[in-house]
Amino acid sequence: MAKFTHDHVHLRSPDPEATAQFYERMFGAEVLRSVQQGKPRVDLDLGGLKVFIAKAAADDKIGAAPTSPYLGLDHIGLTVTGIDAAVAELKAKGAEFTMEPTTIRPNVRIAFLRGPQGVAIELVDRNAA
Repeated sequence: MAKFTHDHVHLRSPDPEATAQFYERMFGAEVLRSVQQGKPRVDLDLGGLKVFIAKAAADDKIGAAPTSPYLGLDHIGLTVTGIDAAVAELKAKGAEFTMEPTTIRPNVRIAFLRGPQGVAIELVDRNAA
């Protein structure tokens, strides 16, 4: 069987710059700006995950963001150590949590916050005490 690895996640935003700034401010993502086919492009390096942010123009035929949970790709998961401190830090930056840190099994705690355009973001601490 062929071997597969992750390449990227693709987001659509009416304001790619504001979306990129959210991920930079909240998670320390590296914002990568370039030009592609004569148009500005904004991408992220989010802990080694490539995130492409496409401009969604007002006249594009794009459906509204669904409310999580839903079928299909449901959320982005990020690993963190010290989830309770990380959540406190993110709240101080204005993050909106939809699930507070919760132990789901021994040594594993998760929390969910809402990103731009309603993107659900899970924080996972797999070494929680």
